[in-house]
Amino acid sequence: MNDIVITGRRIVRELLIFAGCFVSALGVNTFAIIRFRTEWKELITTLHITLAVAVLFFAVAAFLRVLVFCCKHFTSRRAA
Repeated sequence: MNDIVITGRRIVRELLIFAGCFVSALGVNTFAIIRFRTEWKELITTLHITLAVAVLFFAVAAFLRVLVFCCKHFTSRRAA
């Protein structure tokens, strides 16, 4: 059985992408607080929901990255 090696560079890149997703989810939460004029303590009390939305954003981003990779792979194939 072959070992799977994940480089440190890839781990850092994925963590940065997830951090961006978390900041985006936090921004959506902040927008909702401003839009619906609720209390700012909801930033802390709904942190678990914000984390779940960040995971959802990350999954959507991963799907889009796989889709782009597949499109690039199939369009750049050279004729044999």
